[in-house]
Amino acid sequence: MSAQAPGTVAPGTAAPGTVAPGTVAPGTVAPGALRRRHVATVAAAHCASAFAALGLPPYLSRLLPELGDPSAAWAGLLYVLPTLCTALAAPMWGGLADRYGPKPLLVRAQLGLAVAFGLAACAQDVGTLALALALQGLLGGTYAASTAYLGGGLAGDRLAGALALMQGSARTALVVAPLLAGVLSTVLDVRAMYGLAALLPLAAAGATLVLAPPGTGAARAEATSPAAGTAPAPGAAAAGTAPAPDAAAAAGTAPAPGAAAPAAPERPATITVWGLCLAEAGFVLVTVATYPYFVPLASQLVPGLPPAAAGALFAAPHVCYLAAAWGMLRLLRGRARLGLTLGYAFAAASAAAHLVPVAVPALVPAWAAALGSGLSPLLTAGAAPAVWLAVGRLLLGAALAFGLPALSLLGSEAAAGRKTGRLFGRVESGSKAGAVLAGASASGAMAAGALGLGAAAPLVLPVLAGAALAAAAPRFTAPRPALRPDVRQHQTPVPTLERSSP
Repeated sequence: MSAQAPGTVAPGTAAPGTVAPGTVAPGTVAPGALRRRHVATVAAAHCASAFAALGLPPYLSRLLPELGDPSAAWAGLLYVLPTLCTALAAPMWGGLADRYGPKPLLVRAQLGLAVAFGLAACAQDVGTLALALALQGLLGGTYAASTAYLGGGLAGDRLAGALALMQGSARTALVVAPLLAGVLSTVLDVRAMYGLAALLPLAAAGATLVLAPPGTGAARAEATSPAAGTAPAPGAAAAGTAPAPDAAAAAGTAPAPGAAAPAAPERPATITVWGLCLAEAGFVLVTVATYPYFVPLASQLVPGLPPAAAGALFAAPHVCYLAAAWGMLRLLRGRARLGLTLGYAFAAASAAAHLVPVAVPALVPAWAAALGSGLSPLLTAGAAPAVWLAVGRLLLGAALAFGLPALSLLGSEAAAGRKTGRLFGRVESGSKAGAVLAGASASGAMAAGALGLGAAAPLVLPVLAGAALAAAAPRFTAPRPALRPDVRQHQTPVPTLERSSP
């Protein structure tokens, strides 16, 4: 064999300062990292798109009588219809994002919401409104599409931070949208508000169209910049060279003619997709169960509570998350499973605190009398119910502050080496399934008059489920090795050398 000429590079090996095809230098994101403006634009677009989805459902009971349902009997079903449809459609859209790219599917979701909101604005009967809300779920799914876009160009701590920001955009919409809808309802009817809301996802789609797809254009330039958070490869030369993927490449020799391409690197042990979906669904179940009947519960505990005060108490846990998210994200790095366990435990404690002033006199009057007449007033008299209500809201805020950053970190861990569209589509489906279960169980508990607790009846489930999930979380979130390597869908395949004809 002839000696290799000085300064030349053997076929199939990486040139100095480059990374061999199909491999990624440790500490970098393949093939390109998104800039902060990409992440901020996607989060703002999601917040705008979520306005009608989160702010207008409480006004369905006002709209339905105008459409021929005087008692608003369909309000409960229509409330959960978009969520159910999103749970069914999200995995399909995630798979298409892996095939055609996350950016086109994100724009599609935003335009789908605009179409659905526009149809709701034109509804003249309950059937048309139901179709519009079903299309909102089937054609929307902006959260899953946004996270797939972010997962296509970020990894590790940067992806965890972006996922936490997405949760922040959702919490902001959840707090602000009902307030804005309440103000608009004084001058507009519900259908007019849907028409106005249709403009928001259109604007979001316009903002998304100007972004570079992950791994191309401006995003690719960010991949190896210091601002992207990249680190030199361990053991790399000072010139910034990356280690070759195998010993032959490191020695500067080409693979033997006809030899198999280097095997794809094995994915590290991570949380399973099933475990992440269960973690997400469980957390939504134990936190969302308090939403539908919070205002009636607050009125039951504190008669005469001003609507503004009830709204402030509803928003308080989400404000707690927005205030604590970034600090908790740093605190929980390397402790995500502990954070999720504490999130479940705080959610159970929050539901129990809401229940105390109702459940004690309803369930254990004899027990309270046996311990002394001072016990019941301590729990139910004077300002005590308001105190318990405030404590319950603060505990729910702690649950969000621990649980949501932990889920962001686990989502970032699961994305390593997986197709992000399919992954986050399945996670979104699990999240929506948890919301549907929470809503259905809350409605069932209210209809059955469970234990005579009134509006507090739906809180029995999160107490029990939160405690069970806190105990089981270390097991179903445990990292497990991959059964087979699964390289990211956007990595360049390793070229093979064909044997030359004699």
